[in-house]
Amino acid sequence: MATPRVRRSTAALGSAVLATALLLTACSSGSGSKDSADGKVTITVDLFGTFGFKEAGLYDEYTKLHPNVTIKQTDTQDEGQYWQALQTKLAGGGGLADIQGLEVGRVASVVQKQADKFTDLKTLGIGDVNDDLVEWKGAAIKTADGKVLGAGTDIGPEAICYRTDLFQAAGLPTDRTELAAKWSTWQGYLDLGKQYAAKAQAGNAWTDSAAGMFTAEVGQQKVRYSDEAGKPVYDSSPAVKTAWNDAAALVADGLSAKLAQWTPEWNKAFSTGKFATLSCPAWMIGYIKGQAGDAGSGKWDIAPGPGKTGNWGGSYLTVPRTAKHPKEAAELIKWLNAKEQQATLFTKQGSFPSSTGAQAAIKDVTDPYFNNAPIGQIFSESAKAMPAQVLGTDDGVIGKAFTDALGEVERTGTAPDTAWKHAMDNVKKADGN
Repeated sequence: MATPRVRRSTAALGSAVLATALLLTACSSGSGSKDSADGKVTITVDLFGTFGFKEAGLYDEYTKLHPNVTIKQTDTQDEGQYWQALQTKLAGGGGLADIQGLEVGRVASVVQKQADKFTDLKTLGIGDVNDDLVEWKGAAIKTADGKVLGAGTDIGPEAICYRTDLFQAAGLPTDRTELAAKWSTWQGYLDLGKQYAAKAQAGNAWTDSAAGMFTAEVGQQKVRYSDEAGKPVYDSSPAVKTAWNDAAALVADGLSAKLAQWTPEWNKAFSTGKFATLSCPAWMIGYIKGQAGDAGSGKWDIAPGPGKTGNWGGSYLTVPRTAKHPKEAAELIKWLNAKEQQATLFTKQGSFPSSTGAQAAIKDVTDPYFNNAPIGQIFSESAKAMPAQVLGTDDGVIGKAFTDALGEVERTGTAPDTAWKHAMDNVKKADGN
């Protein structure tokens, strides 16, 4: 799989990474419990989706600098399935890894309801791990009494990824600037989709799913599912209703490939060309490369999306209270989240850094896989305009209820109004009401 590199910054990043890692090596010697008499430690990491640490070679780099450490990572592609499994483990107190990933939509729930299940990173010597991050990123994972429950990794500024070969075949322009102007609004995106559908080959839809478009559109709003006071407003929010109506129009106009995201069928479609565009937060770059492979290099491109902003996703790393190696886990987390490593992750995988220092380092990055798209510029500008979203305790549950309901509209022909009611019912069931 091809990976983007920037010759200008690689050497500087490498020297900074080495210096940081050597310092942490010196600080970490002899700390924490060991797995064997020879002092070797296995740190377990449990994540969802593609964080990119392994793919970018960061684990290999860390273990070379820390020869006593082995890192074992497990993955679940579907974050919803991951969250359910995590809740089961937290309830039972067993089976948890030393490091557990956490999606931004779950943060408020953890901070307000499950703080006692996670270790305050201040007690592990890395209470300052979020100090270099954009302010809202670190604030979201801090409890009212000051506990730091996790370290912020990436954020999800949005754009549109598209297939240049499919655009050409349908007679559409492929220039990024021209496309950004044509789909400067979501209505413009739908209108261009109709032009594509009129000339595209059978079986090539405009986009993957209504769920993807809905999630991207609501991600542009400060207030989505809960207001600043924490009151749920998902059933009356203008932002949610507008995004729902736009997504329903997408389906009605035959512009969706009707694929459920994170499924094997969806993954396969990245390489078979079943859809031409994709609502594309920065972390999706690495996912596309993993699914489309080398054959997709040069076929994909990236342009600023409707509104030229938005935030979809972003994650944290936490240490459960039952972790076997909390000190070693904390040292690994601090190293992975340092600005040098965050910059490397973006350069190689597309995970946009929450570190302000890393953001400054990657603004000129381009990506050969995506026709040398100026991904540093595109996502930096999106991030700059990104709203500091209000996070509610049930954001993950609510978002899933809406995307599941849109799946009903797509795949079973359920009327949008009926599907909306199903979403309302499913949220209430999840709340126990």
